[in-house]
Amino acid sequence: MITSPLVMMAYAASESVSTPHPNGGNGIFEMIQHAGPMVKFILLALLFLSIACWFIILLKFRLIRRARKESEDFIKLFRQRKNYAALYRDSQFLEDSHLAQIFRIGYTELTRMGKSLETKSMQDLRVNPEVLIENVDRAIQGGMMSERQRFERFLPLLATTGSTAPFIGLFGTVWGIMTSFQDIGAKGAANLAVVAPGISEALVATAMGLAAAIPAVVAYNHFSNRIRVVENEMSHFSADFLNILKRDLMRRGRQEEYSSEQQRFAVQD
Repeated sequence: MITSPLVMMAYAASESVSTPHPNGGNGIFEMIQHAGPMVKFILLALLFLSIACWFIILLKFRLIRRARKESEDFIKLFRQRKNYAALYRDSQFLEDSHLAQIFRIGYTELTRMGKSLETKSMQDLRVNPEVLIENVDRAIQGGMMSERQRFERFLPLLATTGSTAPFIGLFGTVWGIMTSFQDIGAKGAANLAVVAPGISEALVATAMGLAAAIPAVVAYNHFSNRIRVVENEMSHFSADFLNILKRDLMRRGRQEEYSSEQQRFAVQD
């Protein structure tokens, strides 16, 4: 009777757990130790990807946690602000806060143009206030892009690992099956002792590929969602900051117009 190769390999894989490896032992480390050069190379590549992904996962968790905590602290300072200069000095201690960074970029644009709202009057503004707001807005938009790039750094490696690691493991599976058939052809026998080593190598490569891919995919989706939240927070804060800046300019302008009118009437009297 002719036995299907797939049926024979399935039987060998099911029996390999209880059947010792021909070179001694039946644990996963023994399987890796007696694997072929190609399978070992694949396993090392998957191990490297897995370690790199876990390093990135821990790094991003730390970054997002600190950014959230420091942004909460900055919002409290922003609501209690007395002037922009003091808020800028306090925000320099919040290095990981994306909201503090957006504010620093906007305030730097103000000071770069020499338009410190605490020391300059509206007559000292050599540009239209609307133009000033547009310049600050452009600077903030550039800062938001930089912050997004900072949060997205190394995330492509997670996406690449999640999409390619299973196929790399599948390649190791195919290679192990090919090795099994070569051993069958060389020894002229299709018993369990001949087939089991190659199947074991194939199963280890598949498991390693999945072990590297699953955490990478889960972490990538989680961090992508958190980055979208960060982007929304930056958009809302930038809108609030620009609105507050507009109100400050308008209020200062009205106050100076009122003072000018009083001085004019005083001179006439």
